[in-house]
Order: sequence, then structure tokens, then C-alpha cells
Amino acid sequence: MKAEKDIFGERFARHYDELKWLYMELYNDETRFGELCGNLRGIFDARKESLKALDARREADPEWFRGSGLLGMMMYVGQFAGNLKGVAEHLDYVKACGVNYLHLMPLMESPAGKSDGGYAVADFRKVQKELGTVEDLEELADRCHGQGISLCLDFVMNHTSEDHEWARRARAGEKEYQDRYFFYDSWEIPMQFEKTVPQVFPTTAPGNFTWLPDVGKHVMTSFYPYQWDLNYANPVVFNEMVYNYLFLANLGIDVIRLDAVPYIWKELGTTCRNLPQVHTLVRMMRMIGEVVCPGTLLLGEVVMEPVKVAPYFGTVEKPECHMLYNVTTMATVWHTVATQDVRLLRKQLDAVYSLPQEYTFLNYLRCHDDIGWGLDYDTLAEWGMQQVPHKQFLNDFFTGRLEDSPSRGELYNNDPITRDARFCGTTASMCGVEKAGFCGDEHGMERAVRLDVMLHAFILFQAGIPVIYSGDEVGQVNDYTYKDDPEKRLDSRYIHRGAFQWNLVKNIDRSGTVQETLFHALRRLETLREEHEAFGVHAKAATGENGDDGVLILRRTGEKETLVGIFNFSRERKEIPWTENGTDLLSGDHIGSDGKVWLRPYDFVWGILDPDRSGAEEEASVLSGKSKTE
Repeated sequence: MKAEKDIFGERFARHYDELKWLYMELYNDETRFGELCGNLRGIFDARKESLKALDARREADPEWFRGSGLLGMMMYVGQFAGNLKGVAEHLDYVKACGVNYLHLMPLMESPAGKSDGGYAVADFRKVQKELGTVEDLEELADRCHGQGISLCLDFVMNHTSEDHEWARRARAGEKEYQDRYFFYDSWEIPMQFEKTVPQVFPTTAPGNFTWLPDVGKHVMTSFYPYQWDLNYANPVVFNEMVYNYLFLANLGIDVIRLDAVPYIWKELGTTCRNLPQVHTLVRMMRMIGEVVCPGTLLLGEVVMEPVKVAPYFGTVEKPECHMLYNVTTMATVWHTVATQDVRLLRKQLDAVYSLPQEYTFLNYLRCHDDIGWGLDYDTLAEWGMQQVPHKQFLNDFFTGRLEDSPSRGELYNNDPITRDARFCGTTASMCGVEKAGFCGDEHGMERAVRLDVMLHAFILFQAGIPVIYSGDEVGQVNDYTYKDDPEKRLDSRYIHRGAFQWNLVKNIDRSGTVQETLFHALRRLETLREEHEAFGVHAKAATGENGDDGVLILRRTGEKETLVGIFNFSRERKEIPWTENGTDLLSGDHIGSDGKVWLRPYDFVWGILDPDRSGAEEEASVLSGKSKTE
């Protein structure tokens, strides 16, 4: 086995020329580059032997995260189990859910009352006191690795809290630290920025700058006044943030989620979004990771449609992020539920399926954040759906204001002038579980659970990594108690960030309960997904037409098999023509013998074609089991 120094040296030599070229192009600072290189070796030397061994295994299998065997779950530590030790004690439940990719929501030190859910970081190397310690985090990572679970953590790199040491020293007048942010004595330059930079949250942070009367200066604050944007044109900022990133990697974090990565480079006269320098920074982080901790992945949070997201993967020769979120598909799924019209979703998937198979997306129905209706409004306009009234329709539907809506939830950042707003709510409440339970509507509950399962089946049918939001596996509904907390009541996102209801877990094996139906349906689908190679990223994926805009048909063709999925997004029973022979993966029944299939409202089917038909390039049709009646 090669000596550690040789391993580092070989990796470093592979990337040195490009890393130096990019660094010097951006900063032209030999001294800072030399400091960076010297510190990388020290950080590598400090990496635990167990992590170095994991690095070696993953280097030997660079596609370890791209198969169909990974299932993710995201959660807030405090809400799930109180603290990090509590999460460690409940890993048996995580394993019972089939989860082997665990995303812990932001947990580094943040000030009470202005933490933005943990995204206003005051110290990148300390855990929030109520959640535990850095040692607890490292121990949890070790225990996860021992059970085959990869751990993901957010790295908030666009900004710090105003309580961070850098910000406090900048506020005290230290020029060195003011240069790590964007400080201006007058409104002249900030005014020029405001002409071209859109506002992230117009209702909560009007403008991109905050006046600091105690300092007599303006500071850039793109998200909230208490979050100060970092100046990555300063090489000290890049170096120090790289060290913070590697600190997390050396604790054993397997996936580093780069929060708000498109925003990190600011330049006057631009939108300060997706600038070329952003890609330079991410590319350098990728190379540095491949030198120090090649077993650690970069996950980019880029909130745009997949075609525009794709540049953050980089190229095959010069990769950037290992994985990206499929944000727009998530929003389009809920649009499809409200409209019962699959056309936009089908178009969205066609765009995703046209991208290189090497691109790995994380797919999800719900997460910790609100749902922003960032849809393809040019296309919707062609179909008679104009942006402003359509957003209003979607928000009315999911808040339950429309008579035929089963959904319950609340608006976020509602702007009464533009009538623009985002939406908050759990998957179960959006599907109707909350309403049906409150009304004692057994028929409505059966339909709500069926919709919930169908939507998860759709997500699980996609390549990449499916991620479930903690509580969705047991149908947890909205938590309105956040309104009693003065620090949370103005932020409706806490409606779906409630404490995990462990009492619901007791119902998983109680026949006829929502939890029993939902939990075991998802586990069955997850197991099937792991068993079939056509769910992997190397399978060819395509959409199909069947003449019914309420039904979505998908096909996945692998080396050994072809799978077909049909998803009824309408509230009506459907009769779908079908001529190909195959087997229903869920029931095991033969299909395709009678030339048609019936699907109940919100029903779905996963099927596998007979071997003699699996290589056919025919237009995707429908597979189903026995006829189903409402």
C-alpha cells in the first residue's frame, strides 16, 4: 500500500496545474495560493484512517452513489430526536425506513431569533448547543458509516450571520474583516447594484443592502438583513471557507450541500446570479475535494429548471458538483396535481431525459423549504394559463380555498401587490390526509393516501437519488403550533417543520391505518427500485403519449429489462389502451391481454415488459394489473 504522503502527492499533482491556473486567474495572489496548498496537506494528514479507507473504496468505484440502491431522508435533528445523540439512538428506525442517505438540516451555531432555520451561521465549526457538540456529530457520522448510511450536511457559503466573528470584527471597524463582506460608505455603489440585482425575498428583505447606523456603512444582505454576503473576490474568504468545508469532510460528512451556490460571486452591472466565477469557485472546490477527501460529494442547491441547472455539473473532463437538486420537477408535480394536466410535467421530463446520463439529480416531493412556483410560464401561456392568475389558482388550490381541493397549507412571502406567493405544507396535508382526517371522510382519506403513494411512486421511478422528507413516510400533517412561538410565528415554513410524531410510528403495523398503508406501500416500491437495474442512471428514459392529458406514461430501458410506469394525475377513472405483454411488479399479474387497463383516480402502475418485447423502441404505453374500480 502506498504511503499517505504519496497518495496526497499523486492526487495533488493531477490537479495542481489547473488549480493554480484558476486560482491565479481569479486572484493573482501567489502567497494566498501557497498558503492554501500547504494547509491542504495538513488537513489531509489529519484525516482519520477510516475515512481515508472509505476514500480509497469510493475512488475505486466512482459511481458508488449513482445506482438505484440509495434512498435519502432529510430531517431536522431537534425535531426528529432532540439532539445528535438522539438521532444516533434512532438509526434503527432510519434503517427500517430503508434509508441509507441521511440529510441533517442546518445544525451549526446560529443566533436565536435570527437563524433562518440554521442558514445564518455564526460559527462553521460549532454545533448549536441544544443539538450537541462537534464530537457528537463526528460520532454520529462514524455510527452511520458502520450501518452503511451516508451523511449529508448543509454548507452555507454565500453568507454568514451578523453574529459571526468576522462580522463582529467588521462591525467594530476592522478593515480586514469589512473586506470579507461588501461594505460601502455611501449609497452610490449599492444603488448601482440595485438596478440589476433582483431581490430574493421582496417582502422580508426589500433591497439587497442593509444600513448599519452604528458603523455608518451599507452592507450587502441578499437574503435577510442579519445575513451578510461574503466577498469571494477576496482570496482570504475562499481559503477560509474551503477550510470550513474540509473541516466538515474530516468529521465524516459524506455529502456537502452547497447552499445558494449561484449567488456566491457578486459583480457590479450584473444580476449577481450564475456568473462564470461561480463555476471557477465550485470547480476549485471539486478538485480540492478530490485531493483531500475524494469520498466526499458536492451537492449543489441550484433553483432553476434542469437545462439551466446542468452547467453546475461542469463537464466530463472538468466536473463541478457531483449531484444537483431537481427543483423544477418538484414544483411541476404539484402544478400537475392541481391542474390534472400532465403536459407541462411531460415536457419537463423530456428536458431532464435529454441531459447526459452522467448527471445525477436528487428528486423529492417536499423538503424543509417552501414551494416557489417557478414554472415554464411561456409554455403555460400557450395553453391559456397566464402567470399571475395561474399562481393565484395554485395557491388557492393548495390552501384549500377552492371547493374541490383536498389540500391544506399556508402561503409564504405573500406579496399583496404582485399577488405572488410561495406555498408551505407537508406532503400528506397537500394530498388531503389532513382534511379527510378532520372531516372523518373515509373515502377522502383512501383517495388522499392513494395520491400520496402515487406521487412517491413517480419520484421513485426517476433515476438519481430519491429523498423523503422526514414524517412523509407516516403521513405526518401540518403542525400549526409554530404560531405559538414568537420566534417562528411569522415564518409559515415551520408548518411543515414540526416535531416528528413518534406516536404515528406505532401505527405502522396496525392494519388499516394510514401509517400502515403508506409506510409499507413506500417500502415495497423502494425495494422494487433497488432490485431493478432499469431504475439506474444508465437506463434510457422516455415519456409516452396516450392521448389523455390526465395520464403520464414513462419508460425506462436498461440493459436487461424495460420498465413502464403509468400515473393517473386526474380525479377520474381512466381507461387506457395497452397492447404490450408484461407483468405488474406489484401484483405479479399478467398484463396486456385485454388491450386496455382501468385506473382509479390517482392510481399508478409499475410494470416490466416481457423479455421478447423489452428491447422494443415503440412509443411508451400503459401497463397495469387487474381492472380497478373506484
